[in-house]
Amino acid sequence: MATGNRLIKLGVFLCLSLAIFAVIGACGSPATEIQTVEVIKEVPVEKEVVKEVVKEVPVEVVKEVPKEVIVTQEVIKEVPKEVIVEKEVIKEVEVVREVMMEAGPKDTIVFSDLNWTSAQVQNRIAQYIVEHGYGYPTDLVFGGTLPLFQGLKAGDTHVTMEIWLPNQSIGWTEAVELGEVVSVGKSLVGDWQSTFVIPAYVADANPDLKTPQDLMKPEYQELFSTTDSRGKARLVACVPGWSCELVNDAQIDAYGLGDSLHVIKPGSQDAMFSEIYGAFEKEEPWLGYMWGTGDPALKLDLVRLEEPPYSKECWDADKACAFDNSLVLVAVNKELLPRAPDVIAFLQEWEFTIDIYKGIFQWIDANEDSTPGEAAIEWLNNNEDIWTGWVTEDAAAKIKAALAEGKEAEGWPDA
Repeated sequence: MATGNRLIKLGVFLCLSLAIFAVIGACGSPATEIQTVEVIKEVPVEKEVVKEVVKEVPVEVVKEVPKEVIVTQEVIKEVPKEVIVEKEVIKEVEVVREVMMEAGPKDTIVFSDLNWTSAQVQNRIAQYIVEHGYGYPTDLVFGGTLPLFQGLKAGDTHVTMEIWLPNQSIGWTEAVELGEVVSVGKSLVGDWQSTFVIPAYVADANPDLKTPQDLMKPEYQELFSTTDSRGKARLVACVPGWSCELVNDAQIDAYGLGDSLHVIKPGSQDAMFSEIYGAFEKEEPWLGYMWGTGDPALKLDLVRLEEPPYSKECWDADKACAFDNSLVLVAVNKELLPRAPDVIAFLQEWEFTIDIYKGIFQWIDANEDSTPGEAAIEWLNNNEDIWTGWVTEDAAAKIKAALAEGKEAEGWPDA
C-alpha cells in the first residue's frame, strides 16, 4: 500500500514537470516579431521677418543699426527609436537708417520782365536784393503784359513788379478769386495814362482841340495826318501785348473815332518813344498813348485831351471815359508764399515811388547806353537809407558787402 502511494506521487510529479517544460517552450518561441518605429516630428517653422525699411528724417548724422540675425542651427535629438528634427528659426531685426537732410540750394525765383523801363529797373533792384540779401537765385522771362500775366498765373514766373489797374482789372480779379495770384505790395502810386496825348506846343497852337471827339473835325484830321494815314489823323497806340492796347481799341470805338483815326501800333516801347521824340525834335504834330512814368512823359511837356472822369460803371460798360489813376501792384504766384516767406516780407515793404523812378530815369537819360542793371547798382549805392528799410538787418549787411565787392546779380540778362 505504501509502495503504491509512492508510485502515484512520482507519476504526478513527472506529469507536472512535463507540463511546465511545455509552457516554457511555448513562451520562448519567436511566434511574434516586435519592431521599433522611427517617429519624426516636424516642429513648425517659426519665421518672423520684418523687412528692412529706410526712413528719412531730418537729423544731423547718419546712423546705421546693424541687422541682427538670430539663427538657431538645426539640432537632431535622438531618442530611442524616435527622431525629432527642429528646423531653424530666423528673425530679421528692422534696420532704421537715419539720413541727414542737408539744407539744399534755394529754388530760383523768376521775375516777369515786362518790356518797359520802369518795370525792368524795378526787377533789377529786386533781383539784386533777393540774390545777395536772401540767397535765392533769380531769372527773368521777357515779354508783354498779357502773356506774362498768363505766365504768372501758371507759375512760369513768380513775381511781377507792375500789375496795372484798371487796365488788367478783369483778368486780375478773376485770377485773385481763383487763388492763382496774390498782391503783396504797391508800386508807382498815382501814375496816369491816356490814349489821347498831344505835345503842349500843339495844344497851344490849337486851343479849340479839347476832347477826343474833336478829332473827327476835318481840320484836326488833317493836322495829324501823314503820308501813310490817307487823310485820317494818325494815332500812335500801345505796343501789341500790353493791356492798354485793348483799352485804346475800346475807347476809339466808344468815342466813334473808328473812321477818323489811322491807328499805328509800334512793335516796341523804343519804337513808340522814337515816334514822339522825333516829332518833338521837329515840332511836328503828334497824337498817341502815353503814361506818367513813360520816359517821354518825364522829359517832355505833354497835354491830355479831356475825357469824362473815370467811373467803374463806365469802365465796365464801354470805357468811354478817362483812365482811372493807376493802381500798380506787386504780385506773386501763390506757390511763392510758402517757399519764400522772407522774400514775400521784403516785397511787402517795397515802396518804389514815382519820385524814386524819376531820379533813376534822369540818371539813365544822362548816361546814354546805360542798362537797367547799371541803373539799379547806381541807385542801390546811393540810396541806402531807402532800401535798407525794406529788408532785414542781416540781408542789408549782405547786400552792402556785395555792392562793396562790385557784384552784379546772376539773374540779370547779358545786356
